[in-house]
Amino acid sequence: MEPAGTLERGLAVLRALSAAPAHRMRATDLVRETGLARATVDRVLATLIKIGHLRAEGRDVLLAPRLMELGEAYLTCSGLRDTLTPIAERLAADLDESVSLAVRDGAGIRFVVQVTRRRTMSVAFRVGDLLPAERCAAGLSLLDPGAPYALDDQLIEPGLIAVALPVRDRDGQPACAVSVVSHTSRHTAAGLAAHALPRLREAVKEMEAALSAPLPPPQPSPQPSPQRPSGVDVSRPLKEELGAGYLQSLARGLAVLVSLGTARGGLTLAGSAKVTGLPRATIRRAVQTLERLGYAAADGARFVLLPKVMELGYAALSGRTFGEIVQPHLADLVARVRESASVAVLAGDDVVYVARVATMSIMTVDITVGTRFPAYATSMGRVLLAGRPEAMPTSGLRPLTRHTITSPGQLAQAVRRAAADGYALVDQELEEGVRSIAVPVHDRDGRVVAAVNVATHASRAAVADLMRDVLPELKETAARIEADLAHTRALNVSTR
Repeated sequence: MEPAGTLERGLAVLRALSAAPAHRMRATDLVRETGLARATVDRVLATLIKIGHLRAEGRDVLLAPRLMELGEAYLTCSGLRDTLTPIAERLAADLDESVSLAVRDGAGIRFVVQVTRRRTMSVAFRVGDLLPAERCAAGLSLLDPGAPYALDDQLIEPGLIAVALPVRDRDGQPACAVSVVSHTSRHTAAGLAAHALPRLREAVKEMEAALSAPLPPPQPSPQPSPQRPSGVDVSRPLKEELGAGYLQSLARGLAVLVSLGTARGGLTLAGSAKVTGLPRATIRRAVQTLERLGYAAADGARFVLLPKVMELGYAALSGRTFGEIVQPHLADLVARVRESASVAVLAGDDVVYVARVATMSIMTVDITVGTRFPAYATSMGRVLLAGRPEAMPTSGLRPLTRHTITSPGQLAQAVRRAAADGYALVDQELEEGVRSIAVPVHDRDGRVVAAVNVATHASRAAVADLMRDVLPELKETAARIEADLAHTRALNVSTR
C-alpha cells in the first residue's frame, strides 16, 4: 500500500463518518460507504483511534474531539478567524444581531466565524457548516462581489434574513463574506439592510485593513497539547506498539496536514519538516495527496490549507457541549474504579454538576446533572476554588455534618492545600458516610474550568483506598479531558 494511497483512504473514512447522520458507524458500514476492503478499514480505524481522532464505543466508531485539530489547522492557516473575530464581535454588539464570516468552498460557502446573539429565535449554523452559495447572503456576496450588497430574504429558511458584504484581501480578492443575520420577527429584509449596512460597511473597512497587514515570516509556532504537540509525528513508537495494525503513513500524512496550520499563511516543505520531524520526501508525498483531494494548495513557496478541511468532522464536533465531551471519559473512569464519577463547574458559591455516570449499587449517591451543592463542602468545589481564589466564600459556611469545615480560615487552608497537592479529598463534610476525591480540569490556556471527582460511601472505601486506587485514575481521566479541550477552542464551559 503506497503512503499517498493510505492517507487518501484514511481521509475517505473520516469523510464518511463525518457525513453520517449520527457521526457514528460500524466497520461494515464504512466498507459499504467507502468501497474499501474490510482489512483496510480495520487498520485505518485502529490507527485513527490510536492517534485520538476517533473513539470506539462497542462495535461503533465515533468522531473524537481531537479530530478538530484538522479544522483548527485550516482556521489558523487562513488567519481569518484570529484576525477578524474581534471586529465581528464589535459589529454584533453594536447592531445587536448575529454576525457570520464565511468563505467559498467549491459551489458552497463554509462558516469560519459565528458570533451569535442569544434569543428565542437565533442562528443555529455552526462553524464548519456548508451552505449552497446561491441560497444565502454570504454566498451571494462572494458570487457577485461587485454588487452593492447581498440580501437573503428567507432563501435558506423561512423567517431567516441576512445582509452581507465581501471582505477583500491585500490583493483585492474576496477573502470571505461578513453577514448580519436576523429574523423576520425583528426586521423585514429591507429594514435589516437599512439598519445594518452603514455599520457593516465600517466593519468591512476595518477587516480589510487588518487583512492588509504583512504576513508574518513562515516560521511554525506549534501549540502543544497535554498529550503531544499538534503536527508532531509520533508514529514510530506507535508503530512499534501496534505493529502491522498501525498505518504509519496515515498518521504521518495527518501530522503534515496539521503542521501546515501551525502558522498563518501556511508553511514551506522545510517548515513542515521542522514541525513534524519527517523527511522532506514524506512531506512532499503527503502534500501532493492533500492537493489532489482539495485540502491544500501551493501559495508561492508555502502550502496552505483550504476550507474543505472543515468537512472532516469540525461542524459536528464544534456543536458538542462540554457535558457531551466529558461523558465518555467518565464512563471509562467508572468502569475502571467501579464507583460513581462526576464533572462539575463553579457557579457562584455552588458547584453545578454538568456530567455524571453512576454505578449500580444498593447504596448510591443520588445526584443528577444540574444538582447544586455548596462549593466549600465538596472536593470538586475546593479544587475549583483553588483555581479561582477570588471566589472563596467568607460567610455562610454552615455545618452540613459534624465534619464540615465552617471556619473561613480553615477553608482557605484546605483550598491552598488542594492547590499545592493538585487534588482535594473531602471526608463526610457534605453528607455523613460520603467520601469524595477530585482533581481539576484545565482548558487550553491552563485555567481551571471544571473538576472531576469520584464519590463513594465510607463503608466501601477508606481514605487510603481513594488515594491509592482512585487518585491516579482521576488524574489520567482529567488529562484525557484536557487533551480533548485543547482541540475544542470555541467550547463554552458552563452549566448548560
